[in-house]
Amino acid sequence: MEKRWVIKERGDSVVVKQLAGALGVSESLANLMVQRNITSPQEAKAFFTPDLSYLHDPFMMKDMNIAVDRLSTAIKKNEKILVYGDYDVDGTTAVALVYSFLKEQYSNVEYYIPDRYKEGYGVSFQGIDFAVKNHCKLLITLDCGIKAVEKIKYAKSKSIDVIVCDHHYPGSEIPAAIAVLDPKQPGCSYPYKELSGCGVGFKLIHAYSRINSIPFSSIANYLDLVAVSIASDIVPITGENRVLAYFGLKQLNESPRIGLKEILREAEVFKALTVEDVVFKIGPRLNAAGRMEAGSKAVELLISHDVKSAEGISKEISNFNTERRSIDRTITTEAMRMISEDQRTVNARTTVLYNPSWKKGVIGIVASRLIETYYRPTVILTESNGFATGSARSVQGYDLYQAIEACSDLLESFGGHMYAAGLTLKKENIQPFIERFEQFVNSTITEDQLLPRVFIDTELSFNEINEDFFNVMSQFQPFGPENMSPVFMSKNVFDTGSGRMVGSSGEHLKLDLCQDSSTVKSISAIAFNQANHFEYIKGGNPFEICYSIEMNEFRGNRNLQINIRDIKTPEDR
Repeated sequence: MEKRWVIKERGDSVVVKQLAGALGVSESLANLMVQRNITSPQEAKAFFTPDLSYLHDPFMMKDMNIAVDRLSTAIKKNEKILVYGDYDVDGTTAVALVYSFLKEQYSNVEYYIPDRYKEGYGVSFQGIDFAVKNHCKLLITLDCGIKAVEKIKYAKSKSIDVIVCDHHYPGSEIPAAIAVLDPKQPGCSYPYKELSGCGVGFKLIHAYSRINSIPFSSIANYLDLVAVSIASDIVPITGENRVLAYFGLKQLNESPRIGLKEILREAEVFKALTVEDVVFKIGPRLNAAGRMEAGSKAVELLISHDVKSAEGISKEISNFNTERRSIDRTITTEAMRMISEDQRTVNARTTVLYNPSWKKGVIGIVASRLIETYYRPTVILTESNGFATGSARSVQGYDLYQAIEACSDLLESFGGHMYAAGLTLKKENIQPFIERFEQFVNSTITEDQLLPRVFIDTELSFNEINEDFFNVMSQFQPFGPENMSPVFMSKNVFDTGSGRMVGSSGEHLKLDLCQDSSTVKSISAIAFNQANHFEYIKGGNPFEICYSIEMNEFRGNRNLQINIRDIKTPEDR
């Protein structure tokens, strides 16, 4: 699939030169910093040496005083507290964090995770009924609740107070909870708006600890959970999130809690963990519990203090993940066949597919997989409780939510944001929705938005690539949204003659590259799924590449390698 290369604007040349001189680094490295709004040695120090003292005062968050007072009152009066969270990674880590902390102070506390299939996302009436039945007087919602206006009214009618801890954008009405902790709500002056749901939960226990003279060191051991939530929920790794992720990863690598340690063992991760490892190794396993059975299994694992018990739950969750992978591969194959057999769908600007037998818990993953082949807004629908319900995913730069909203008269409910959404509709409205959605997208999407993009930080000469450069660049970690691993471009490169196709089907390229005919320096490279360029490359012809730089470690040997994201030959331009 053709990709559009988008080269980021270089930082101000004067600022780049000054920063390079002050820090003793190359201008290419200084430019990477300026692109990340690091323009002074002081800002560079804060960026490269995160410190927990940089965390904001939790009482700057709107309603935090009220929340801590109500929590303290519940504990003093021995009221039963229910910790309630969503079934995804952010929700389950948040519940594990707040529940575990409260359990250390107080015994009269329970947790609740809604069933994805019976209750759906967020606060449910069934969950509140559980709280009533179990005589709970205080409900703490985590990673949900900011739009649960009617549910919280219902809780109030049952004499249950609610503290909402959320990080999503609110609707037109703020729920009438006893306290609402959400940095995105109107009137909240908290300086950092991009916390995860688990991050908001951490701020609550931080504030409670401050009032009750509990040392910060006692809550710092929960940062591994916060780091897992930040990575898995794909929130920006900037500002406060960067500090939380940095120290959370440090704990994950040095002394993870028993449950996470067992997940890492099951996933066979034996190296220093990065955000990427959390996203691809830990997150899917925790998510699989809610997708295949119950999110409460993930909480059970994360709060476990018994190695044998944690080992058993971890194996069970890993089995869920294996089953989930098998199901999403099967559904993806079926979906691809449906597209290929329908000429209208092949040539459309959207993908909307319905199959009542598809598993609801994996259709969001399938939507994302289809975009890898058919790069266009995608909606995958299945049947649930007599309705068609589905997940939607978008492409870079296109507002999917707006397109779904344009079809709102055909929907029973919908929600989400620019790039991902969920929706429910009557089955008789599926075909009208397919037609309306296609019509709206076709009239609003641009040709440019239908091309996948590779964002490139800067052009780089091979002469600049060495271990010193890599070591400084590595200190930009943890990488993630708004601080992605740098991507470079180099022109006029060619293979030295040792290039070959590798992989079970010869689909990848292993190359040894030089830049310009005058240089003798070469660097090894891997290019996944780009063997279509091999005939051109093996002829010694020049081409352009965009790539990331990594350290390849094999049998005790370390060497720099470039991982090629895309190749452009003269024919591609």
